[in-house]
Amino acid sequence: METHSLNTPKCGDCAHFKIKLPYALDELKIAKTINKAIAEEVIYTLQFSDADAVSTAEEAASSFNTSYQKMVKEYGTFEEPWSANINGMVTFEDKRMVTIALESTLYTGGAHGYFSKVFLNFDKKKAKELEVYELFNDMQGFIALAEEKFRGHYQIPKEGNINTTGFMFPNDSFELPKAFGLTAEGLQLHYNPYDVSSYADGPLVLTIPYAAVNPFLKEAYRILD
Repeated sequence: METHSLNTPKCGDCAHFKIKLPYALDELKIAKTINKAIAEEVIYTLQFSDADAVSTAEEAASSFNTSYQKMVKEYGTFEEPWSANINGMVTFEDKRMVTIALESTLYTGGAHGYFSKVFLNFDKKKAKELEVYELFNDMQGFIALAEEKFRGHYQIPKEGNINTTGFMFPNDSFELPKAFGLTAEGLQLHYNPYDVSSYADGPLVLTIPYAAVNPFLKEAYRILD
């Protein structure tokens, strides 16, 4: 892979953005799958107008800038311009799997910006992006393990309600985050701000070693520490 970068265009009323994305160079099907998935995530993050025909990260950045310029034209120059920072990185790779994380900080007005992180997990042999459930042969068993680890990490009583100490899990029931991926240290659960806690708490991160996770994974996806 190589890194592709997009930076703020030179104009007085342009949105500010700094985007660094991994880009797979091979002509293999998995490379095309990876590049398409990354582009789709950037489009989802940056596209503000459904009227724009957007199919690439470059077009998404242009759409973001155009939307900001329309706001400036209508309301005048903002004291703090819109900004977007997206940084992509490979967090794990072996013969079977590769995981890419995208960290985004977006500001489009208001008291503060918004930070989010997503993981994209790929099966290289099948040349496809994996949904979380496809990694496991015992999803419910893993959820129970994750709740046990989460309670221990954040000092929540074992028998108490999961929201006893101030978290905001829906229906007072533990659930996995949407941001969920492989790293060198283990399987990482990443709750973005507002997922289950306030913005002031920042992201909540829990990494579970593969030795504990492997019994719940499909055999093809088990990882040696």
